[in-house]
Amino acid sequence: MDENISNAAIMSELDRAHLFDKAMEGDWEAVVTIFEEQPWAGRVKISKGDTALHIAVLDRQESIVRKLVQMVANQQNVLDLKNEQGDTPLHLAAAIGNVSMCLHIAAGRPYLVGVCNEERETPLFLAARHGKIDAFFCLLSLSGRAQDYAMLRNKNGETILHCAITGGHFKLAYLISQRYEVLVNIIDDRGVSPLHLLANKPTAFRSGTHLGLVDKIIYHCILVPEVYRPLGDDKDSKNQTSTNLFGTLWSKINIFTVPYCIHEIEQKHGHNSNGNDKETQLPDERNGGGNFQQNQGWQKSYKEDPNWSLLLRLGKAGLCAEPIIVAGQAAKKLDDELLLETMNKKTEGMGRLETPIRIAAKNGIKEMVERILHLYPVAIHDIDSNKKNIVLLAVENRHPHVYEFLLKRNILKDSVFGAVDNNGNSALHLAAMFADHRPWLTPGVALQMQWEVKWYEYVKKSMPPNFFCFHNNKNESAKQIFTREHKGLVQNGGQWLNSTATSCSVVATLIATVAFATSTAVPGGTKEGSGRPNLEKQPAFHVFAISSLIALCFSVTSSVTFLAIITSRYQEQDFGKELPKKLLAGLTSLFISIAAILVSFCAGHFYVLKDELKIAAFPVYAVACLPATLFAVA
Repeated sequence: MDENISNAAIMSELDRAHLFDKAMEGDWEAVVTIFEEQPWAGRVKISKGDTALHIAVLDRQESIVRKLVQMVANQQNVLDLKNEQGDTPLHLAAAIGNVSMCLHIAAGRPYLVGVCNEERETPLFLAARHGKIDAFFCLLSLSGRAQDYAMLRNKNGETILHCAITGGHFKLAYLISQRYEVLVNIIDDRGVSPLHLLANKPTAFRSGTHLGLVDKIIYHCILVPEVYRPLGDDKDSKNQTSTNLFGTLWSKINIFTVPYCIHEIEQKHGHNSNGNDKETQLPDERNGGGNFQQNQGWQKSYKEDPNWSLLLRLGKAGLCAEPIIVAGQAAKKLDDELLLETMNKKTEGMGRLETPIRIAAKNGIKEMVERILHLYPVAIHDIDSNKKNIVLLAVENRHPHVYEFLLKRNILKDSVFGAVDNNGNSALHLAAMFADHRPWLTPGVALQMQWEVKWYEYVKKSMPPNFFCFHNNKNESAKQIFTREHKGLVQNGGQWLNSTATSCSVVATLIATVAFATSTAVPGGTKEGSGRPNLEKQPAFHVFAISSLIALCFSVTSSVTFLAIITSRYQEQDFGKELPKKLLAGLTSLFISIAAILVSFCAGHFYVLKDELKIAAFPVYAVACLPATLFAVA
């Protein structure tokens, strides 16, 4: 070995440059030849600490990686070489999710699965962070049976479950939580649990995602089959529904959470970022690592929605802001006296870290709020450092679906909906406030103002009269706050409506002028004496006459409606119903007049064409009406 190291050290710059050039050019056969001629070339770092094997792995050259690994297999510690980030070739293979390369590199060398990089992350971490399920279970089968927390925690105290959720890989996160139930209860150095991370991903849930009409149809057409979990020798496990699965999962979670101070957690329970305490040992809970095929078959048995399943799996973990995590046997030692004592402690340190239910309420994740309250009803009284409970947070952050769900729950309305924050603001006061960073999903400033008025009125009418406190600590009523906070939005909304109505009224007037001229013109002329149209018995003539009349009537209606908008007062209450109705009526009339004038043109132009061109004219008419159709759909 010493001779090889010496040879690598004295390797000429010319040879290094040659090896580097061939690797960068992708001439891997030449690289293999260099390795055959100079076996110690595997130790040479040619680019940012990367060896040729690192670069081959990143280039996804499976056959080349296999050959290079075979060539350096007899050399000690060659596969342990790290780049500047501390990554071995196995780290890179795990990150890209190449199972074949993971097997070639780690076969017979299970210790490589436990090698950490500069972030103190093993290849398992990189596979979890990038959502490489097959590679993750491949490494898991190669890593041996006993895995301690030093292997499954990085320098920030994060576990592989944290990494999977952070990366948005919920299927893998669900499978990890199934295999290692203890990871559900682990918090990192910041006190963040996996449930905290999940609560910060609203787009992973239906309630936190805005879908268009087509997307909603597709969403509801997706079928989610039932899920089962293999449970040892249980012959009926394959017929187990997801409901039964959830009950089994909850029965196996040995945790309890209470509000407390992170500093006291570290002192009393020995939590440290290095993860070397005795309780942080993580044994393989399923009869050892097994083989890769068994692990792969196990993880593929899950076919349900991973987001909802993961929420159910993590449900009781980290319900409070700074929890004491008591896992395994420690949970059995927790008696009723400790429960009563800790629940009555002053929560001086609370507020530094949000609880999952408060985060879910802020982000509008109804599913998570519903599930947590089902498991832990007292969480509805959880408050942050500003004394805001989940009702106040849902109102403040404009989440009607969460607020409506809380209204339907059988809870004491006075204590929950009648709560005030540390400034004396009730839910109605918070509904009256306006924040630019929380806009409604509607276009136009005027429609934003409409939703602000509707939201304020909805919260106000959701409770009996005089239910909410009238004044806050600053002696301001909710109406005064609404007027002050929305003064700028009212002004901008008025300007937007004025400019929109002015532009649309010009278009409506032009259409009215054209429609009037068209309606007075008779295609084909009239009969002498009687003055009746010559083409009065033709169907196209009837279409022309009716469409011209419709275009004239609706264009005049649109002009009058937009004129009414221009002359409006633009008061707060006007944005609730009056102005939006006028805008809708004006735009609808304008669209109908545009469509009618197009139909009138097509019907009148039909007589101009000769008989042999009439059939070819229909596609042209369809294209002419396409812009109006797209406008209506949009």
